[in-house]
Parts: sequence; C-alpha cells; structure tokens
Amino acid sequence: MGNDTAAAHPPGHRTAAAAAAVAEDAEGAEDAAFVRAHTRPGPVPFVPEVRLRMAGDAIELWETTERARGREGLPPPFWAFPWAGGVAVARYVLDHPELVRGRRVLDLAAGSGLVGVAAALRGAAGVRAAEIDAYAVASIGVNAELNGVAVAAELADVLDGDGAPDDVVLAGDVFYERTMAARFLPFLERAAARGATVVVGDPGRAYLPRGRFTALAEYTVPVAADLEDAAEKTTTVWALRG
Repeated sequence: MGNDTAAAHPPGHRTAAAAAAVAEDAEGAEDAAFVRAHTRPGPVPFVPEVRLRMAGDAIELWETTERARGREGLPPPFWAFPWAGGVAVARYVLDHPELVRGRRVLDLAAGSGLVGVAAALRGAAGVRAAEIDAYAVASIGVNAELNGVAVAAELADVLDGDGAPDDVVLAGDVFYERTMAARFLPFLERAAARGATVVVGDPGRAYLPRGRFTALAEYTVPVAADLEDAAEKTTTVWALRG
C-alpha cells in the first residue's frame, strides 16, 4: 500500500503542490495587505453591529485595483463598500437570528462578507462565503477577523451547483445585470429545490423576477453616493418560493 501511495503522489508532485500552496498563501497575504492599506474599519451604516473595512472613494479604489493587477476592465471593488442589498439582508439576519442559528449558511457573491459576518454573529453553525474576486476573498477574511467570527471564504464560481450542503443561501444584490441574473436565478432555484432557505436583498434592480419571491421586509438603506443614484435606497428582503 505504501508503494502504491508513493506512486500516486510522487515526490515531484508533492513538491509542486507544496510550492503552489505557498504561492497561494503569499498571494492571499498580499491581497489582505492591499485591503488593509486601502480601507478603514468602521461600523456599517444601518448595521452598526457589524464592522467592516471600507473605502472612501469607489472610483479611486477601482483605478488602484486595476493598477495593482496590471490590467483594465476589472469589476468594481464590491468588497470595499456595503451595498444596499447586502445591508438589508444583514439587517434582517441580525433581527431574525432564527433564520441562521444552528444552520450552515452560504453567503453568495459575498463582496465584503457583510452578510456572512452577520450570520456568524447570530449563531450560524458554519458560514462560507463564495466570491470570484481575490480581493473580495481577502476582504472577507479581514472582516471576519475584525468581527471575531469565522467565515470560510472561497475563491470560486459556485453557480453551476446548488449550494449544497448549506441549509441557508443568502445573497445581497445579485440581480443588477441581465446576464448575471440569468445565472443566479437557476442556482437559487436549485438550492430551494433541495430544501435550502433562499433569501436575497434587492434595491429595485431591473432583473429580479419578483413573481418568484415573497417579500419579508423592506428598509430604507443608506448607500454610497458615488455608487448609486441616490443617498438612500428602498431595499426589499425576499424569500424564494419553493
């Protein structure tokens, strides 16, 4: 058996895997340092129970991330600001801890990790936060540490699955673009079909199929003026119908 194991994992393979892991850790540390260098910690407006590292100027930070990555056309730094949909879901979770207490939670398209942190603060059995932006993954780790909770951040596109094995799927503001909505809705429907509770926050985006959801709460949420077209957004928390 020992020889079979060695053959399956030759020394060169193990060395390469270890080197890749070290490089990945180094990149993660660099990204976390970048997050800390370009944000400041503070309580989240409307959700003061949670502290996040936030940036002051979205456009300036966006340009800085593109310079740091050495390429243009990167998505906005969603991870550096509390977006209305996420703020609303976090507020709802904090006010209704029974939604997450003792349950496994997925924070989908997590950004800063605000929603996942709120779920952890309210007693979730485990929280994972999925993102496709490495800076967001670093931000989630930094913000979880800032709040003294555990959130497992994943650099992964999970939308071809169904969110298993998590019991609750939370998503803030994912229906802002037609192509994204076309991917998010089937994922959320698959999660609901296997029995997960699915809750999303939406500040009136065009591509939310409201007929598939039931409204749970409505809030007037303060937002960053340079990200939205107003200082406040009326934001609804919705549950996907099974």
